[in-house]
Amino acid sequence: MFATCKTGLGLKQSIEQTSAYLESHHTHTTQVHNTTHPNTKQQKIHSIPPPRLLGRLPDCAIHQILLFLAMEGGDTTSNGGGEWLRPMDTEQLRECGHRMVDFVADYYKSIESFPVLSQPGYLKELLPDSAPRQPDTLDSLFNDIRQKIIPGVTHWQSPNYFAYYPSNSSTAGFLGEMLSAAFNIVGFSWITSPAATELEVIVLDWFAKMLQLPSQFLSNALGGGVIQGTASEAVLVALLAARDRALKKHGKQSLEKLVVYASDQTHSALQKACQIAGIFSENFRVVIADCDNNYAVSPEAVSEALSMDLSSGLIPFFICATVGTTSSSAVDPLPELGQIAKAHDMWFHIDAAYAGSACICPEYRHHLNGVEEADSFNMNAHKWFLTNFDCSLLWVKASQANSVVDFKDWQIPLGRRFRSLKLWMVLRLYGVENLQSYIRKHICLAKHFEQLLMSDSRFEVLSGKFVLRFAVGAPLTEEQHVDAAWKLLQNEASKVLGSM
Repeated sequence: MFATCKTGLGLKQSIEQTSAYLESHHTHTTQVHNTTHPNTKQQKIHSIPPPRLLGRLPDCAIHQILLFLAMEGGDTTSNGGGEWLRPMDTEQLRECGHRMVDFVADYYKSIESFPVLSQPGYLKELLPDSAPRQPDTLDSLFNDIRQKIIPGVTHWQSPNYFAYYPSNSSTAGFLGEMLSAAFNIVGFSWITSPAATELEVIVLDWFAKMLQLPSQFLSNALGGGVIQGTASEAVLVALLAARDRALKKHGKQSLEKLVVYASDQTHSALQKACQIAGIFSENFRVVIADCDNNYAVSPEAVSEALSMDLSSGLIPFFICATVGTTSSSAVDPLPELGQIAKAHDMWFHIDAAYAGSACICPEYRHHLNGVEEADSFNMNAHKWFLTNFDCSLLWVKASQANSVVDFKDWQIPLGRRFRSLKLWMVLRLYGVENLQSYIRKHICLAKHFEQLLMSDSRFEVLSGKFVLRFAVGAPLTEEQHVDAAWKLLQNEASKVLGSM
């Protein structure tokens, strides 16, 4: 409102004078004593500001004061008899915040005692069908969380969680989330909070160097990194950029001819991205992976599909390769796929959402060989890198060359959170060497499980058939949890085989 003032009075001075009035307006009260009822509660009597103050304020500032008075209604009891809501009281935040941290710490301390998977469909009967009209106590809320919410939570941070993929939390990540919530910025452009934009640029450069990405992905080149919410958002952004580049080259009328290529092990988010981007469903090519090559896609199969499309007058424009597929942890042959993409002027995107974290370890960096040909590269720090959800890192080789980065132009939404804080804190408080050791520990636990499995003739490893998937990566998992899971699987196998 103040930003539209067109008076000679400076904006800063206007705000200061208005704030001074509003401050005095809050703190100065007129005591009203009822002679008949001397114990009547004292009230605040609001009055119009003195004319000498109004004369010095711009119209917009006067309007702000009058609007404030109208909302106050001249009486602190006008909201139904209670005190006016103060949603951010620093001492209340301090007290409740301490209690919430204690609650969270107790949850993590006892998380192993909860069943990992809970039953659905129970909560509607336990909660009222409308929001409360009056405020409740924090104690009552904590009781409801314990008795009604936690029983229905699937505990992704449990040391006994081995489904899907890791979704790591950590003390550093948790603290970063707290600080981000405290600042609560909406950092869609540089000017909305320069620190948010600049820290993100710096931290993404740090991470690119940890992964030994090509220099073209760094901010001092034409490219750079940006934090997306998920890998699904990242692949959509990359696909849209690739589509626009292809349409600029071939003409807008060529949309119906654009073709996308991916393995049958590729995440389903790519197919959804194609639907959103307007890629015709019949032009989404799913190439069958090679089960004899750990489910990596065959470059020859991709080339064959591509040649058939070219002969039909279609336009191949996008290849998605995966480093660590969700279903089988397959790693596609990046160098060969990169060469195919380069030969046909196609956009080459690498989805390393799952296994990308492991590539900060030198002994696993070779899985990224071939990234030099990629136009975009994505990995999720919120999966296996101790950074609380959501924090998906996307790098691109080419972007618009602007002196100031506005990340709203690098993503689907306008608003964005201060996500780089938690990643920065994870890197600062743990350091690269400890993070590498953390990754190596989980790989050792996975190898331990493999040995347990191979010691039992009833099970096979990578036989071309998948009936069991076991993902090690929860932050609290130790060897005894892997052993307990294996014992459970053995017992279940005995029951199944015994009934055959």
